[in-house]
Amino acid sequence: MADNATHLPNRMAAMVLTGHGGIDKLEYRDDVPVPAPGPGEVLVQVTATAKNNTDRKAREGLYPTKDKADVTSFAMGGEPTLTFPRIQGADIAGRVAAVGEGVDLTRVGERGLLDFNLYADTRRDLNLTPDYYGHGADGGFAEYVVVPADQFHHIPNPALADAELAAMGMCSYQTAYHMMTSAKVNAGERVLVTGASGGVGTALIQLCRVVGAIPYAVSKPDKADALLALGAEAVIDRGDLPTFVDRVLDATDGAPIDAVMDLVGGEMTHLFIDTMIGDMNARSTYPRLSIAGASGGNVSEMMWTRIYLYQVQIFGVSHGTREEAEQLMAWIRRGELKPVLHAAFKLSELHEAERYFVNRGSNYLGKIVIVPDSQWEAHGAPFALNAANKHTANE
Repeated sequence: MADNATHLPNRMAAMVLTGHGGIDKLEYRDDVPVPAPGPGEVLVQVTATAKNNTDRKAREGLYPTKDKADVTSFAMGGEPTLTFPRIQGADIAGRVAAVGEGVDLTRVGERGLLDFNLYADTRRDLNLTPDYYGHGADGGFAEYVVVPADQFHHIPNPALADAELAAMGMCSYQTAYHMMTSAKVNAGERVLVTGASGGVGTALIQLCRVVGAIPYAVSKPDKADALLALGAEAVIDRGDLPTFVDRVLDATDGAPIDAVMDLVGGEMTHLFIDTMIGDMNARSTYPRLSIAGASGGNVSEMMWTRIYLYQVQIFGVSHGTREEAEQLMAWIRRGELKPVLHAAFKLSELHEAERYFVNRGSNYLGKIVIVPDSQWEAHGAPFALNAANKHTANE
């Protein structure tokens, strides 16, 4: 490590995951060693880290195996990389506190946002073994974290508070963008966005508008005003399944959906596909479905004859590429994407945040961020739950 860290503490506060299970497996400690950056790395003083559903799924071991009654830790192409103890938290905003060998000292003090991926290759436009900070390596539910210097992107945009910047983290935005690039979503195309009120859904609505596509949001009616303000062309109630397809086509004036960005799965999958194949003569491209979640159920029933006869293209999506992350960072710097921040919680109150996340009510939209207690007054208090309604997408 370069000689630039003599002012730093030796110990820090962190929320440590000690094993699979409930929130009791998350232990708040104030004696965790501060990590030291190695060659090509930076030490980041964390100011805010967005919470994602994958944190809970990884903690509870909710990644299914072939036996649907069993679950396991997430793994791809080898042994699970989630080992204990582990500090979770992928979408990290903060400031460079120290640099490792080979990193310019001028980066100290730089405010930035992490590209959360643990890439298997140094530079390749593929990411087939997805892993991430907070899972395969320690993340941001702590006061400090070490990350690669070239993945901590400088975001000087003064219009964004650190909590808002964390709410634009790559776990949601890069997943959303990779769903679109996989399906080759183009300007002018009609895109159905399911699970539209969550982090990935709100990112998809914005990204569609950035590239010139037309997003149609699927959500509850009480989220409609906020989603329309964010950029949705129309909001379709996900209830009343027998009329769902007709209501989507009413919103598009009868034109078929070009591509579906699905975060729901389950029993609605075949309905989402139906919105694309009603009148094939009205199409100019193949019907495309990108799926990056299964909040509505992990098992779907569909007729494969409809898939191949109508030439429906299906893309499974988890993490994206370096190039996509860099494009997103550029849009964030230029202010072309807006944060959708629901509320901030102190790091020591992560148990409360977890309970709130699971039981969130009808007013929930966007992201929750976790702020270290030592940073709370500066970066968390203005976005505390009792003030959160001031900072939603319909502001």
